[in-house]
Amino acid sequence: MLEIKNLKVSYNELNILKGIDLSLNKGESLAVIGETGAGKTTLSLSIMGLIEGHCTGEILFQGENLLSLPEDELRLLRGRRIAMVFQDVEAALHPLYTIRQQIIEAILVHGEKDRDFAAEHTRQLLARVGLDERRGDSYPHQLSGGEKQKALICIALANDPDVLILDEPTAALDALTKAEIINLLRKEAKERITLVITHDIDAAAKLAERIAVMYAGRILEMGPTEELLEQPMHPYTRGLLRSYPNMTTTKDLQGIPGRMSHRVEGCPFHTRCTQKIAVCGHDVPELQKKNSRYLACHRGGIIPLLEVKNISSNIDKVEILHSVDINLYEGETLALVGESGSGKTTLAKTIMGLFTAKQGEIFLEEKPVIQRKKEFFERVQMVFQNPGESISHRMIVYQAVKEPLDIHGSRASESEKQEKVKKVLDEVELTGDDEYLKKYPHHLSGGEAQRVAIARALVLDPKLIIADEPTSALDASIQAKILRLFLDLQEERGLALLLITHDIALARKVSDRMAVMLQGTIVEEGPTSEIVNNPLHPYTKCLIEVAPTMSREISEPLETNSREEDHETETDFQKGSSDSQQNCPFIRRCPHPLPRCFQDKPELKTCSVHRVACFRRYQE
Repeated sequence: MLEIKNLKVSYNELNILKGIDLSLNKGESLAVIGETGAGKTTLSLSIMGLIEGHCTGEILFQGENLLSLPEDELRLLRGRRIAMVFQDVEAALHPLYTIRQQIIEAILVHGEKDRDFAAEHTRQLLARVGLDERRGDSYPHQLSGGEKQKALICIALANDPDVLILDEPTAALDALTKAEIINLLRKEAKERITLVITHDIDAAAKLAERIAVMYAGRILEMGPTEELLEQPMHPYTRGLLRSYPNMTTTKDLQGIPGRMSHRVEGCPFHTRCTQKIAVCGHDVPELQKKNSRYLACHRGGIIPLLEVKNISSNIDKVEILHSVDINLYEGETLALVGESGSGKTTLAKTIMGLFTAKQGEIFLEEKPVIQRKKEFFERVQMVFQNPGESISHRMIVYQAVKEPLDIHGSRASESEKQEKVKKVLDEVELTGDDEYLKKYPHHLSGGEAQRVAIARALVLDPKLIIADEPTSALDASIQAKILRLFLDLQEERGLALLLITHDIALARKVSDRMAVMLQGTIVEEGPTSEIVNNPLHPYTKCLIEVAPTMSREISEPLETNSREEDHETETDFQKGSSDSQQNCPFIRRCPHPLPRCFQDKPELKTCSVHRVACFRRYQE
């Protein structure tokens, strides 16, 4: 067993590790991930007894504290019971000795007297890692990067260690070589304690059963690998995943604003966090158990910014929304997609208080929204499809952008307001010179008018923007710029964005999660990549099939199911009402309805990692 208790490491009074606690049993694997400078390699070198800084706490191996062992005893353990594959292969391999000589030396130095046995064991090790025996007589400079990595693995495995530490084992390798090394390490990690140090999230996922996320010398989140990667709880973990490219990524990559610092009071991540509160700036959150996870966050992880619960709404006695539930989290984009008339804009205007809900509740930052007072609109703003809905044609640009400050009683002076207006115009990539500020809306292009509308929404520094088809009337080039603008603002400000669109291809590029709406009901909801790559509801599949592909092939629209012979199981009740509140709203266009679909309305239930309202999926 390897157990680390309150490990602290400092160099020249700079604290690098600040109280690390970890525990690993035989056969377990843990990956420590994080940005460069987080302290990952310092952790591995501390276990190996190779640290130069001041080290306190306990590192217990088989009940013995390694930090209290004299150097000669540590030397016996190092390489025999605890071995490490170092990140820098050039520094780890001796340039004047062949690979075979270096492996044999690693065996002999730990007490083996029989050189013939060492030579035979070396031959077997080379074969085990898939390295041609002839390459054993090569010098390091004669090997490729992957071959050098295999040589290091041979040296680490030479004495069959109980603990194997892998420091960036796949760094700088091409994809095929990386896959080969990962397969090799997975085999060799069985029956050992394995600690993986890496910034490569894919390597961590493939090599470890658990992941610990390290930031500025502290562990912020730890838990089972699949669970942590699918549903990160800490804002920093989510930021890392957003920054990592992979084949299932749909949203454009986003970095984490700001830089890591080891000299921050309070939560080490608070200077870069989009959901920080006052306590984050002066108190360090403890790493606490939360179900199957460990989490260090004063707010209990990523919190819902907006919660819509069981909302129904009527217009002229016609029910437009029926029991709608959505959540939008701090700093994320939720795309609400569906065809025209599905209720998307009605939901947006109900959230904003422009329509009254017949039933249900809305929560903002975990507090119920009873009345839309100025505090609400300072946190939530809306960008309409038509800029004219929010910008008066009688106002010049300066007045239009400044007006929310006046309405909300800003105590800033006129000159301060002018600076604020110029600042937000600059953020939306518009000039703030006097000539431009005096322009009227009809002097602006469509893209400029929409940017002014966005600037008007931003001037109060909201946490949430509801964007209703913000690019539908714009050409493709301007549309791309507006969407890129939203992503940049989200990255810089930590904005949450509820994007309403009928274009699922557009939603795919900018959203973290997607909710598919049909006839006032959410029929599918989940991570965008999952919904696009593995749609569960037939309506979602239909939207994807007719999305733009720049191909000459035309997707055939789904026909209405009107003939009895279309369905072998059709009975009398199937000829009844098509009222979407009494049965499935997609029933008349579904290619494979079940008898129950004509009787009951499916509820939104969890299937896989997203939710779907479909009886056929429930059976599967």
